[in-house]
Amino acid sequence: MDKEALAKTIIAKLKKNPKLFDSLAKEYSKDPGSKGNGGELGWFDPRDMVPEFGAAVAKLAKGKFTLEPVKTQFGYHVILLEDSRAKQAPTFEQVKPQLARQVQDQNLKKLVDDMMSKAKIEITASPAAAPGKKPE
Repeated sequence: MDKEALAKTIIAKLKKNPKLFDSLAKEYSKDPGSKGNGGELGWFDPRDMVPEFGAAVAKLAKGKFTLEPVKTQFGYHVILLEDSRAKQAPTFEQVKPQLARQVQDQNLKKLVDDMMSKAKIEITASPAAAPGKKPE
């Protein structure tokens, strides 16, 4: 049985009994990271997945699974959406270091730009010493 046919067989079994997802994932999944957990991937943003996978997840309703195998560069997938939630914005404390770094970078750039605008830079045609020659 090829991989797409296997995925279709798994979907047929799920249509008869959706509660089999966990055991079917443990038996058939090729993903070492989720196989032992019954296919559980944990919380993720569909936009962080490969496009085909993320698009399939975005179309699913809670408690539903894909009725056709989802083909990605990694193979064929049968996806069950157990739950979903809105992505939470990070707290100020979580982004404070990045914000501080951005302010420092902006201040440094302004300082360098100000110094460059006030500096008198003269470019001469010949270098002070020819490169690679030793003084005699």
